[in-house]
Amino acid sequence: MSLRPYRDIHRRKSRQIHVGPVAVGGDAPITVQTMTNTPTADVAATVAQIRRCEEAGADIVRVSCPDQESSLALKRIVPQVRVPIVADIHFHYKRAIEAAESGAACLRINPGNIGSAERVREVVKAAKDHGCSMRIGVNAGSLERDLLERYGEPCPAAMVESARNHARILEDNDFHEFKVSVKASDVFLAVAAYQELAEVCDYPLHLGITEAGGLMSGTVKSAIGMGSLLWAGIGDTIRVSLSADPVEEVRAGFEMLKSLDLRHRGVRIVSCPSCARQGYDVIKTVEILEKRLAHIPTPLSLSIIGCVVNGPGEARETDLGLTGGGNHEHMMYVHGKPDHKIDEARMIDHIVELVEKRAAEIEAAKAAHSAAPAAAQ
Repeated sequence: MSLRPYRDIHRRKSRQIHVGPVAVGGDAPITVQTMTNTPTADVAATVAQIRRCEEAGADIVRVSCPDQESSLALKRIVPQVRVPIVADIHFHYKRAIEAAESGAACLRINPGNIGSAERVREVVKAAKDHGCSMRIGVNAGSLERDLLERYGEPCPAAMVESARNHARILEDNDFHEFKVSVKASDVFLAVAAYQELAEVCDYPLHLGITEAGGLMSGTVKSAIGMGSLLWAGIGDTIRVSLSADPVEEVRAGFEMLKSLDLRHRGVRIVSCPSCARQGYDVIKTVEILEKRLAHIPTPLSLSIIGCVVNGPGEARETDLGLTGGGNHEHMMYVHGKPDHKIDEARMIDHIVELVEKRAAEIEAAKAAHSAAPAAAQ
């Protein structure tokens, strides 16, 4: 039994699919996605952006394929990157077939929008032949005309009906490797639609608040919407949709998952907002450390507290900690206990060294643990 039951999140049970080698749904970790904003036909620029997203930890990256040049460009893009690529297809079924043939791991498509039943069958055949999964992407801003006429406006019921109608088309073609999203830019509408859909199906769900806005406003809006759903156990893969660098979407996604203890990647910095009691410039220190520690994927925690009021208590709960002191000397905590003092001039370099050392120790312990069962055999 958990000692902290208020922290327990019971994830909704969903079927599991795969986007390339990445499992989505079931008991798989919640994955973080982003989308490129380079012209897909510009292979060099697109590959460079995908690689930056990989370094930030992206599990899956989506690219838009609005024309043949873009869908065929995947033949040169996919071999140069490590993450599985989702091809974003809207209406033209041939783009979906070309993307599948060119190496896409998943097709983002609404089967009801691509024409006749024969065209759907051709897309499904291409997906099966090339090992592609699919994402049904319902958006409040582009609901089918008959649903809008019947419901009067975009609403949760209309979005759920749209999703189920599209899903039925795939299932009627004996295709089950798909996930579903019901996105809206309105937080209330999106959350309600996901809640209703989660109750009536076992499809893996891709979460997103679409067109959320800029870096600050969009992150806050997405955190409220997706955070509510994730806290309720809903969601198997997420994308934070920002008018910003895709790398920022990846970082925001991981921060959301870390805050809910659903997934951990990189250094989690616990820091105070600072006040007149601070023994050093907390805000500047955190800003520098966030940049200098961004390359570390190993999950560990670091507290940066300006004074002794909350410092010792926070440091007890983190792997490493710094508490402000007097005369430009501050206390370093290791494993929750006061360990040594550090001069302010060397403070940041010293913390980076300690974090890198601790990360290396954690990774070495993981490697040894993984090797032990193999050695026993």
